[in-house]
Amino acid sequence: QVQLVDSGGGLVQAGGSLRLSCAASGRTFTNMNMGWFRQAPGKEREFVATVSRSGGRTSYADSVKGRFTVSRDNAKNTVYLQMNSLIPEDTAVYYCAADTSTWILRTRPNEYDYWGQGTQVTVSS
Repeated sequence: QVQLVDSGGGLVQAGGSLRLSCAASGRTFTNMNMGWFRQAPGKEREFVATVSRSGGRTSYADSVKGRFTVSRDNAKNTVYLQMNSLIPEDTAVYYCAADTSTWILRTRPNEYDYWGQGTQVTVSS
């Protein structure tokens, strides 16, 4: 079993920044690719970013490229999502997730095995 605890959400004005964190426990952290997803009211959960086990490879949704950065600190068993130049369309509950099955970076929610509880991000215009 893997436990994931998301934190760092909040209310921010458009153009502002937030950094989300996700602390993992229960399994060797370096055996898991880590992803970030988000879900806005009335919408399906969507891919945001993912980072490989070593942190050397990343992938982003087109909507956040150039604004968001995913990283991880394997010594702290923590993955981060730095979000800059936030826009109201970024408003959603953000979830971190762990993929324990493969080294391939994946982008579909049903490909991830474990999920955090989510943290709300609200961007005001």
